[in-house]
Amino acid sequence: MSASPRRPQAFVIDEELETKATIDFAPEEPEPADIVVAPAQTRVSRNFRWGPVLIGALASLVTMGAGLAAARLVEDFFARSQVLGWIAASIAGLAALAALAIVLREIWGLSRLKRIEHIQTDAASALNLDDREKSASAIAGLRSLYGGRPDMARGLLSLKEHDTDILDPRDRLRLAERYLLEPLDAEAHRIVARAARRITLITTVLPAPALDILVVAAQNLRMLRELAGLYGGRPSTLSTLRLARMVVSHLAVTGGLALSDSVVQHLVGKGLAGRLSARFGEGAVNGILTARIGLAAREVCRPIPQEPSRRDNLTSLLKELVSFGKDPA
Repeated sequence: MSASPRRPQAFVIDEELETKATIDFAPEEPEPADIVVAPAQTRVSRNFRWGPVLIGALASLVTMGAGLAAARLVEDFFARSQVLGWIAASIAGLAALAALAIVLREIWGLSRLKRIEHIQTDAASALNLDDREKSASAIAGLRSLYGGRPDMARGLLSLKEHDTDILDPRDRLRLAERYLLEPLDAEAHRIVARAARRITLITTVLPAPALDILVVAAQNLRMLRELAGLYGGRPSTLSTLRLARMVVSHLAVTGGLALSDSVVQHLVGKGLAGRLSARFGEGAVNGILTARIGLAAREVCRPIPQEPSRRDNLTSLLKELVSFGKDPA
C-alpha cells in the first residue's frame, strides 16, 4: 500500500447528472375533488360507413317517389278541372312548406344541443385549468344562448355589471353560474320530482302492466324535452332522441342505472317494504329510475358542469317522490 499522496485532478460535471439534479417546478395540478368533468359527448367516428349512405339513398328515393306521385296527382286534377288542379297544387305546396319547416326545426334543435356541448367543454376546461380564453368563450356562449329569453334578462344584466371587475376565469364562470343557472336548477329539480311522482302514481294504478313501458317512455321523453327547453335547447324530435342517447351513455358511464335494495328501503322504510303491494313497489322503482334519468339529463343539458359536491342527488328527490299531495310548484 503506497503512502504517497494522490495527485490533484480536474473533474467536469456530466450534463446528464446536472439535468437530473435540476429541480423542476411543474405547475400545481388541481386536486381530484376540484376537477369538474363535463358530460361525455357523442363522438363521431371518422371512418366511412355505408349505413348512412344506404339510409340517405332510400330516403331520397322515397322523397322523389312521393314528389312524382304528387305531381301526377296534381296533373290529373288539372286534366279534370282547373279549379281542382289549383286547389291540389296549393295543398301540395303547403305540404312541402310544412316539411321544410320541420326539417329546419330539426336542424335548429340539433345545432342548439351541439352549442350546449361546446359551452360545457369550454367551461370544464376553464374551471380545471383556469383558462381565461375558454372562460370568455363559455360566457359568450351563455349570453348568445340566453340572449333572447325574457326570464334571463335580469341575470344577464347582473352579469354584465361585473364585466370590468378583476376576476379570475373560475370566479367569473361561477358568477355566471350563480346569476344564470341556479334559478334554472331549482326549476329542473321541480320538473324531475314532478315526473318521478307522476310515473310512480300512474304505474301503480294502471291495470295492465304491459302499459308501464309505454307510459314510462312517454313521460321520460316529456321530461327530457322540458329539461332541454329549460336550459336553452330546442327539443325537436331528433334532438330529443339524441339527448336520450346522451343520457343513456352518461348513465352507463357513471353507473346511474344500478338500483340497490337500500335505495328502496330508504324510500319506504325497511319494515314497511315487505308489506307493500307489488304494484306500488314497481311504481316506486319506476319513479326512482325516472329521477335518476332526470338528474343525468340535467347534467347533460346544463351548460356549465356543476361541482360534484353541489350536484342534486336522489336523496333530495325522495321527499317529493313519496309526497302524494300537490305537485311541486
